[in-house]
Amino acid sequence: MLDLTKENFEAEVLKAEGKVFVDFYGDGCVPCAALMPYVHEYSEKYGDKMKFCSLNTTKARRLAISQKVLGLPVMAIYENGQMIDSVVKDDATAESIEAMILKYC
Repeated sequence: MLDLTKENFEAEVLKAEGKVFVDFYGDGCVPCAALMPYVHEYSEKYGDKMKFCSLNTTKARRLAISQKVLGLPVMAIYENGQMIDSVVKDDATAESIEAMILKYC
């Protein structure tokens, strides 16, 4: 999984070819930490079909807000610079995240 920053988000996500999965997480976000092992597993499993990245919103708050990420966790899929799907907060379960990934693989 690629760690995103304010500096590389545009190049790695908004200007990327194909689909990009982004795990928006934050320091101290317990649900985010609980989902992380599953997200890493999906990265291994489906990484040949889409790029997997994560962004620590604690270090990139303005960027997160610009992407309409207002609560955590948020798992999103981008294509051609646009967020095309996401699972948010209570809807972000290991099952719903994998189902969203499979929809676009």
